Amino acid sequence: MEHLIPEAWFIDLPVVALLVIGAISLWILAKGADWLVEAASELAEQLGMPKVVIGATIVSLGTTAPECAVSVMAAIEGNSGLALGNSVGSVIFDTAVIFGGGCLITTLPADRFLLQRQGWVQFGSAVLLAAFCYLQVARYGDAAVVPRWMGMTLLMLLAWYLWISVKWSRQQVTAPDPEIADAAPTHNVLALLGRMLLGLVFVLVGSRLTIVCVTILARRLQIPEVVISATLVAFGTSLPECIVGLMAIRKRHPELLVGNVVGADILNILFVTGAAALAQDLPIVDPDARDPYVFLRVAVPVMLAALLYFRICIAASVKRGAFQRWMGIPLLLLYLGFTVYSFLSEMGTG
Repeated sequence: MEHLIPEAWFIDLPVVALLVIGAISLWILAKGADWLVEAASELAEQLGMPKVVIGATIVSLGTTAPECAVSVMAAIEGNSGLALGNSVGSVIFDTAVIFGGGCLITTLPADRFLLQRQGWVQFGSAVLLAAFCYLQVARYGDAAVVPRWMGMTLLMLLAWYLWISVKWSRQQVTAPDPEIADAAPTHNVLALLGRMLLGLVFVLVGSRLTIVCVTILARRLQIPEVVISATLVAFGTSLPECIVGLMAIRKRHPELLVGNVVGADILNILFVTGAAALAQDLPIVDPDARDPYVFLRVAVPVMLAALLYFRICIAASVKRGAFQRWMGIPLLLLYLGFTVYSFLSEMGTG
């Protein structure tokens, strides 16, 4: 999206114009999320697939595809170091903020089939990437990279994940939604997929416009660039998943939020990292950073801690059938601590 809607187009606009564009972009964002959630829910009913599986595959694939494109373009243009941190940071945000915040807002369902299947793929993918990065640094030191063959491996695992998800969904018997069980289908599958695609485009365009306007306004207010990068930019990469999750709760389809978080985490590792590494070797150590090993010393441990805690919550919730609201609090505190530490480190006081 950064390449399709450059920030340079808006940088000289007056404040009033930025506010108007920002307001319109929020409407576009909300409308797109509305269409996406409704179409995904109806598609799940027509295909006989659980909504949580639709969220973990089709919806999450759509919301992470632009992020993948940006990471691949960054790798091709020589900024390959951004891709690895971006994918891990998105996993942290999705798990800690979107799932954690969702827990506080409503009672999220704990689907035993998805969380004991795709949930382990989510955790295993993160452990695989973390272990590989640590082993590469132990062997090659500052020259360690995620090579192209590893990118191909991750993409092959992605293909397996999508295939096995469809297979697993056919094994799970779901009761029809009582509100629409007796109603005739209003759209065919192709029409629903088209509506999902249109909704996704609205979500992505609205997200990009919102972040661009807010970022430019923040600079006009002389907010330090380091604060912008540590907050708005990080939030912007996961804004589509965040808005779709909130709309799923509003439309009373909270299982889509859980599925989207699990699926987005998997795809951020297998899809985003895999495609970027296939385009260009991804450096693990950043020699230009104040702490060259900050990725391995902070980001990766926080990601593993969030996902390990998520697994503990799953183990405690699948028999009950729902997560408890207090379970979101430790995740939000973890993200707050991670953000504060990252901010202080960038400011040179951490």
